[in-house]
Amino acid sequence: MIMCKIDFLKLKSGTDVRGVALEGVEGESVNLTDEAIIYIVKAFLKMQAERIGKDKIKIAVGNDSRLSAPRILGAVKTACQESGCDLVYTGLSSTPSMFMLLKNGGWDCDASIMITASHLPFNRNGLKFFTPEGGLESSDITELLHIAEKGEFLSGNGSYEEKSFIDEYCADLVSKVTSACGEKPLLGKRIIVDAGNGAGGFFVEKVLIPLGADTEGSQFLQPDGSFPNHIPNPEDKVAMKAICDAVIKNKADLGIIFDTDVDRAAVVDPDGKEVNRNKLIALISAILLKEKQGTIVTDSVTSDGLAKFIKEHGGKHLRFKRGYKNVIGKSVELNESGEYSPLAIETSGHAALKENYFLDDGAYLVTRILIGFAEQAKKGENLFDLIKDLHEAEEEVEIRLNFDKGCDFKLLGALVIEDIKKAVVRDEHLTLANDNYEGVRINFDDTVGNGWALVRMSVHDPIMPINIESDSVGGTKVIAQKLYDLLKGYTFLNAIKIKSYINE
Repeated sequence: MIMCKIDFLKLKSGTDVRGVALEGVEGESVNLTDEAIIYIVKAFLKMQAERIGKDKIKIAVGNDSRLSAPRILGAVKTACQESGCDLVYTGLSSTPSMFMLLKNGGWDCDASIMITASHLPFNRNGLKFFTPEGGLESSDITELLHIAEKGEFLSGNGSYEEKSFIDEYCADLVSKVTSACGEKPLLGKRIIVDAGNGAGGFFVEKVLIPLGADTEGSQFLQPDGSFPNHIPNPEDKVAMKAICDAVIKNKADLGIIFDTDVDRAAVVDPDGKEVNRNKLIALISAILLKEKQGTIVTDSVTSDGLAKFIKEHGGKHLRFKRGYKNVIGKSVELNESGEYSPLAIETSGHAALKENYFLDDGAYLVTRILIGFAEQAKKGENLFDLIKDLHEAEEEVEIRLNFDKGCDFKLLGALVIEDIKKAVVRDEHLTLANDNYEGVRINFDDTVGNGWALVRMSVHDPIMPINIESDSVGGTKVIAQKLYDLLKGYTFLNAIKIKSYINE
């Protein structure tokens, strides 16, 4: 039984376990302790063993480049040995590879664990759990944390071995490209990678070079969990500027950037312009829709221009709720009902393809883009010609409003959103979007901003994010003013950030 009190549920982060793993940030003490890790992993082992009806299971464990990974691995190893479970340590790995390993019959593993905290700061770390059916859901994490609290686990004496999987994983990616495009289809093309000192540096040596690419100018490939150059995150402005500048400096034909554990990615065109968010969704949608028409599921903040683009390319666009698990779940549901949906993708860069087990895999996404790149090159055309007809908004902004501490922000937020819906109905210049599953999406006519806004609640935090796009210069501030007039009267909601943006 547990001898000291651990608040396990505080370590829950959606479908993962995450916490502070290193000292070094003022006000953030370590809560992802060895003891917490041991009990959580033991709980996972027990849960999985019971679900598959085994007394002894075998799991694989990998990690990204975070500084705390060796310590956490030690705790995971202890948990496995004391539970009588066999552990295969795969070393530096990507999160998607840890799932794909379970699909490789030669490994004979019942589950896997990835030690990662994705793009979070250097002092954080966490655990992501996979079974052969996929990653654990939020309810699964809650269940295993309750098992950890009880402290009743398996027992025995487990074994330990080390064996890398990343070579096999990359060989499959290379084979995917060569099967579609022939041997060395990237010969004569300069394609560079920015791994941000995360785990993605392998993509240069093990995927691009075998395909014939010139990778000179690739940067920050060496794993370093202090992230000395920039945060490995395609959404981070500093990170994106670094790869954009590198593309221009090295006259590259394509730039690639991964997040820390390679489940997200973005690309850069030869002019050094980022292809991220709506543009990235448009690019992979165009590639897939050329092969077979279907429904593209995205999160709720995608643009009207993207919706029009997907429709004009023979597809159907379904905006769903934020959260990569939400969009993946919706796409899976559509396919199960008989409606073909090849792609579930968030503006964050989480992209899951039906053909790849609906696994959000940045390396697989890029591999699919490389096939499109090679096919376009054969025709003497540019990859980015595929999205030249994508209409982009003139302006866009996200403003995040905070609720007062201690208030019931979920209840109050829901009430605010309902009030906004009623106000929109009374305003002749505003209309409610029909295709909306989250918060309230409002269309503003050309007299009041010429665009749209989405007001929603954060999944976990006491925050109300507001996304605004306009097709007119200055339009986002006009829309922000209308929203401020609606929100300023709520004393529990700090709307001053809207006012600050208007007055910039």
